[in-house]
Amino acid sequence: VQLQASGGGLVQAGGSLRLPCAASGVTFSSLSMGWFRQAPGKEREFVAAVNWNGGVTYYADSVKGRFTISRDYAKNTVYLQMNNLKPEDTAVYYCAADHNLSSPAARRDLRLYDYWGQGTQVTVSS
Repeated sequence: VQLQASGGGLVQAGGSLRLPCAASGVTFSSLSMGWFRQAPGKEREFVAAVNWNGGVTYYADSVKGRFTISRDYAKNTVYLQMNNLKPEDTAVYYCAADHNLSSPAARRDLRLYDYWGQGTQVTVSS
């Protein structure tokens, strides 16, 4: 399984970015997908996740109402649409995938994801 995240960049506070993560080498529809982020000096944290059929989504409280996770089965890609960005959203964003996550708690737990992308930097200026 390979995950390729992209779309990061520098944006002003209040702006938007969309991060795509393309999956290959796997049956995309069998995967739970997640986004995590890691700011300098901090631990990696959960941002958003979506189940295998796209019907259930999960968000960290800090991004709820501003970020949206979605998946495109034709393109084997999961997206993180980020609106109303804040300086505290500055981090390296990672996409992750796993075959076996079936509970809300599991989909929020980075330790349970088997596959990771390389990360993409998002910087929000004030």
